[in-house]
Amino acid sequence: MTDQIKESIARVILIVLDSVGVGAMPDAAQYGDTGANTLSNIGRDYKNFKIDNLVKLGISNIDTVTSLPKHESPAGAYAKLEELSPGKDTTTGHWEMMGIKLEQEFPGYPDGFPPEVIDEFERQTGCKTIGNYAASGTQIIEELGERHQKTGALIVYTSADSVFQIAAHEQTVPIEKLYEYCKIARAILRGKHAVGRVIARPFEGVAGAYKRTSRRHDYSLEPPENLLDFLKESGIRTAGVGKIYDIFACRGLSDYITSSSNLDGINKTIDYMHRFSTGLIFTNLVDFDMVYGHRRDVEGYAKSLMEFDSHLPEIIKNMNEKDILMITADHGCDPTFIKTTDHTREYVPLLIYGQRVKKSLNLNTIKGFTCISRTIGRLLGLSDEYLSQIQGEDLSDKILG
Repeated sequence: MTDQIKESIARVILIVLDSVGVGAMPDAAQYGDTGANTLSNIGRDYKNFKIDNLVKLGISNIDTVTSLPKHESPAGAYAKLEELSPGKDTTTGHWEMMGIKLEQEFPGYPDGFPPEVIDEFERQTGCKTIGNYAASGTQIIEELGERHQKTGALIVYTSADSVFQIAAHEQTVPIEKLYEYCKIARAILRGKHAVGRVIARPFEGVAGAYKRTSRRHDYSLEPPENLLDFLKESGIRTAGVGKIYDIFACRGLSDYITSSSNLDGINKTIDYMHRFSTGLIFTNLVDFDMVYGHRRDVEGYAKSLMEFDSHLPEIIKNMNEKDILMITADHGCDPTFIKTTDHTREYVPLLIYGQRVKKSLNLNTIKGFTCISRTIGRLLGLSDEYLSQIQGEDLSDKILG
């Protein structure tokens, strides 16, 4: 079917609903996440939660989704994916989607970074640091923001993710200077301290009313070669929306654009659909995780999901007969899971829709997010030379009618 696929499928739109997990994985207890189920628990706890368009695509027919009505005849194929890599962070999830299975979890620092890291960072930047503990970003700027402004010391913190985060007020530390400090940290954090991401966390406002700005920037580790590299090298267009460019260390994309919100990301995805008729459009919608999941805001998370659901028909309206839409997630972040503000180790959904995709196709449980990369590579006509370097199950023959 390879030649037939090459002639029939011209474009894949892959949308990551950041942190929309669909139930605890078998090893969730090792992460303290037994009972987590982001989507189902939101549906349980938020009255009048309705995501009818996602339900039509089959999300509620996934067996671990328990608080939404099943659909009699879903419009596409659906599955839940079991992550093979250890961990539950953004980088790991996205990398596995593009064909990279990690054998070892990125290092984490629940008790803060050791002196060998902090001392070197202070030496190279010429700045003192405050904080150096695991915290919510909004919490730590309220705790230390005023001190930071008075002293000029940089707020350094981490989370359950493998991240080194630097928060600074934009009037105290100009944004380009903050980015420079992040690049210094990225160069330091190698070897045994090779965290997945260094993140610039600028904020503004006054004490008691600080607010993070949209000029966040992530500095990721260089990933191994992956689907994005192979597509670009093959002359197949790749476009990233949101933080995709950051997650893949500025590699593998022929075009990219950042976003300031989920709605902005949706609109920019549709804009790419208007401009690019072939290739891969790869979008991350981060508000679910960053704005609502980590803050344990069930109402905000539910409304954000309903907002995406309300715009899903517009995305579908802009698809043509040669398009495939995939909707998935990178991990969980159950806002009802109040014992922690961290990500949760969960299965993620996979919804596949298009005029040539079989309807009501239950793909059950698939091991590995890598099936996404393998399937996209095949659908877009990647050569066998490249396909052989991508791990994962090829779903193309199963999903196409």
